[in-house]
Amino acid sequence: MNIGVIGAGSWGTTLANLLAKKGYSVTLWAYEKELVARMRENGVNDLYLPDFTLSPNMRFTADLKEAAKDKDLLLLVPPSQVMRRVMEQAADYIREGTLIVSASKGIENDTLQIMSEVLDEVLPKGTKTRTSFLSGPSFAKEVAAEMPTAVAVAAQDREVACKVQEIFSTEYFRVYTNRDVVGVELGGALKNVMALAAGVSDGLGFGYNTRAALITRGLAEMNRIGAAMGADPATFAGLAGMGDLVLTCTGDLSRNRSVGFALGQGKSLKTILDEMTMVAEGVKTTLSTYQLAQKLQVEVPITEQMYKILYEDKDPRQAVIDLMQRELKSEAN
Repeated sequence: MNIGVIGAGSWGTTLANLLAKKGYSVTLWAYEKELVARMRENGVNDLYLPDFTLSPNMRFTADLKEAAKDKDLLLLVPPSQVMRRVMEQAADYIREGTLIVSASKGIENDTLQIMSEVLDEVLPKGTKTRTSFLSGPSFAKEVAAEMPTAVAVAAQDREVACKVQEIFSTEYFRVYTNRDVVGVELGGALKNVMALAAGVSDGLGFGYNTRAALITRGLAEMNRIGAAMGADPATFAGLAGMGDLVLTCTGDLSRNRSVGFALGQGKSLKTILDEMTMVAEGVKTTLSTYQLAQKLQVEVPITEQMYKILYEDKDPRQAVIDLMQRELKSEAN
């Protein structure tokens, strides 16, 4: 099988390496030409996954045509906010019959579209039935180290999901199938907003009680948005929902939680982002989620306060006070 991977961040590189170690021929595309040159020379992604030697079955390129043309499977892992732009350039090279797997998590700013909606607009007609979405609790560094991990893949066509499941599964990476594309995508995107909030809580010095409340009520917000968009509520109790939410809200490897932690300690967002190499998807997804919730007329108090912290410079401690002093109501509401 000939596989192309678009996006050489930590997750894209990890998944590309996983597939290459299974014996597939993998071409990994990176935007940075200098990084491509170094990976060719050293066999290491020193920018995003520096501690791991990559499989000799991998090739590296900065040419989208080379990455996308004549592939049996194309794995898409660019940051969600550039998915449209990148895939508009790659679309003409995708042949009929190619399986498409998206592993990017986010909601596009301006359009407020999840990645399945973005791809439906930019990829060739007929691609939709061959497209699937991979999500779940999975830090790239731990998968690269071959630590046992379980994720979900969602597709409209069950046969497509099962094929992707077979291709990606290994003795340390277990893939479950799911029919709920919208729910799996929303779970992967919205949990990043809650991870920012969990980081703020930890940065303020609050304890396990606070974190548990935030995760639980955050899940309620995810469910509300999911219900408004037609997702299956059961999805949010699974790997792409609760599983990924718990991981990113509690794990020290979570970039979004780290950004929130620094905000809670008093750092400015600009300073935090200037110090980062990798993308924290939750920052831009918070804006999209807040606007999407307004459009859907869904109540999302945690997301609203996180938006005000990020985009209106609200004091994090005051945001917590405002959350706690909201009108009292039933948990079911």
